[in-house]
Amino acid sequence: MTTKIAITDDHVMVLKGIESMLENTSEVSVIATYVNAKDALEGLKRQQPDVLLLDINLPDINGIDLSKQLLKLYPDLKIIALTNFEDISFVKRMLKNGVHGYLLKNTDKIELIQALKTVLSGSLYIQKSINDKLLNQLSSKPAGNGLEIKLTRREHDVLVGISEELTTQQISEKLFISPKTVETHRMNIMSKLGAKNSVGIIKIAIEKELL
Repeated sequence: MTTKIAITDDHVMVLKGIESMLENTSEVSVIATYVNAKDALEGLKRQQPDVLLLDINLPDINGIDLSKQLLKLYPDLKIIALTNFEDISFVKRMLKNGVHGYLLKNTDKIELIQALKTVLSGSLYIQKSINDKLLNQLSSKPAGNGLEIKLTRREHDVLVGISEELTTQQISEKLFISPKTVETHRMNIMSKLGAKNSVGIIKIAIEKELL
């Protein structure tokens, strides 16, 4: 089954470059490209892709605000931010709005396809360099920062493992605890954050500055 994608970016060279990158990939089809938010809003009324690659820096509406609008209009649409912005504040705002992935424009074909598969499976995809920045920010936060949500040290360790996309088994091996204990911590984290699944855990943790 071919994945239909659309791209919104105000640089024609970027649009052409991604189209060229994917032209010989049978599993992915670029069905539309848009150079601004207005064109994207109009185009999606006519034809909806499975995944939209969205730049943040657009000439009319920024991608952060546009993502929020689009996900209200099309709840099933998967959006991956594809941008040059590495600032963690942009990442957090995009994820808070509900986007499903965050990639920098220096990504390659292999990672782009992996990101598409990941978000279509219902998981969150964050490019490793960006994820590392999130984790570094987490580790540098002082203890007792006044957050309403308090995680135990072990819950915090499990949260980091979840953010690294580790499986329950991998987290248990990393922390030297049983898989059942990992799941108990995961359930406690979900309860404290009010999340329904691992994707929700990450989004809420970022929003609450736990990541």
